[in-house]
Amino acid sequence: MRATHRPFTTLALALSLFVAALELTVVSTAMPTVVSDLGGIQSYAWVFTAYMLSSTITVPIYGKLADLYGRKPIILFGSALFLGSSIACGLSTSMNMLIAFRVLQGLGAGAMQPIALTIIGDIYTLEQRAKVQGAFSAVWGIAGLAGPLTGGLIVKYLTWHWVFFINIPIGIASMVLLVVFFHEQMERKARVQLDFAGAALLCAGVVALLFGVQGTGRTLLALPLAAVLLTAFVFAELRAAEPIIPMSLFKIPTIAISSLAGALFTAAQFGATTYVPLYVQGVLGGSATMAGAMLTPMIVAWPLASVIGGRLMLRIGFRPLIIGGLGLATLGTVLMALMLKPGASLLVPRIAMGVFGVGLGFSAMATMVAVQTSVGWELRGVVTAGSMFFRTIGGSLGVGAMGGVMVAQLMNDPSIPVSAATELLGPEHGRSLSPAVLETLGSALNHGLSINFWIMCAAMVAAFAVGLFFPKMKQASTPPNSVDIPAAH
Repeated sequence: MRATHRPFTTLALALSLFVAALELTVVSTAMPTVVSDLGGIQSYAWVFTAYMLSSTITVPIYGKLADLYGRKPIILFGSALFLGSSIACGLSTSMNMLIAFRVLQGLGAGAMQPIALTIIGDIYTLEQRAKVQGAFSAVWGIAGLAGPLTGGLIVKYLTWHWVFFINIPIGIASMVLLVVFFHEQMERKARVQLDFAGAALLCAGVVALLFGVQGTGRTLLALPLAAVLLTAFVFAELRAAEPIIPMSLFKIPTIAISSLAGALFTAAQFGATTYVPLYVQGVLGGSATMAGAMLTPMIVAWPLASVIGGRLMLRIGFRPLIIGGLGLATLGTVLMALMLKPGASLLVPRIAMGVFGVGLGFSAMATMVAVQTSVGWELRGVVTAGSMFFRTIGGSLGVGAMGGVMVAQLMNDPSIPVSAATELLGPEHGRSLSPAVLETLGSALNHGLSINFWIMCAAMVAAFAVGLFFPKMKQASTPPNSVDIPAAH
């Protein structure tokens, strides 16, 4: 059995996370330009929702497969699918085509992030993991900082298609390093009973739920259907020999509270990265670069807080970081909702985004390490993926619901054609439209996005309230037990 080389394996995992983080912020900044080129503003939220939907429903499935068959084949499969679909996204010629390939891209991303974090949990002790997780948050920050700037430059000097092509060299480098330097040793079960019924019910229930939260009229019928399907999923998991998400895990307060709080704060996080750039371009008339710059304070503050929090966590424990972080993030969303107004200076909202990022840096890192510390190797893939599942589904539902609010406001006046709203987001910012149409559209977009900012605030208030119940945990060192790591590394 060859030994795992931890430094190169860690580098490979960092590159994998870097691609995922870069993709999110680059696409957010470029989306107004994409809409102006392909049209379909009514499908704006689905470019994000489709990606998050497919990654959400597959995260717990990949986590279970990683516990059954090992981490390495699963993360390599996800990376290959992500890269192939990134090329397809860049070659899209219509909004529907882009959304379809974003679904495939999400299917790949569903394996990359949770399995990467699971491997980190495997090869490092608790003391080491607290520092490494902070460093990995810094990777997200670096990618996030580069993303908006890269997206703005790509839109300005190339075409939006290149926001997807930039994934290719980084993703290939990550896969090569994993193949060469990551080696795991595990006992595979002689007979594995995959929970296909549970996976199908979960997929159908999440799809119905997402359609319901962002719809009106007949689409609202999807909500009771989602309730039935997800209830059936819970009962199926209770009876399954190898459940996708073991329900018994939620008897552990650490896991239950972290999952619920994670879903709520990620709804606010995804709302900020999706709709703040749109507000800057659509309401304030800023460029793609200006829109990306609004995310920079959050993206810089998050990794810095995670690195500091990783060191503090070993001294003060998980609970103070989680409650304090959620409180700061709540304050940040309140300031955003109050300060993002037409004609207002962007200085105060930038400060608000920074406070928001500090809070999320503390709380997101601490909840993830706490969840991984609650179980052994045989369940670490499931609980890591489960935590990511709840965060992603929270973000998906949040962005979907906010997208429904925005579209409803834009379509409120039937005399205004959809093409006019699309033109508003183009490089000319709707200068060819009449003043009356511009005023109507600007007012509708401002009203819809303002409601969204208050939805983000409500989600963070709820997350803070949930975090107050987080238990005090005894911290114990848990040595890595899934790979053979020589002392020299």
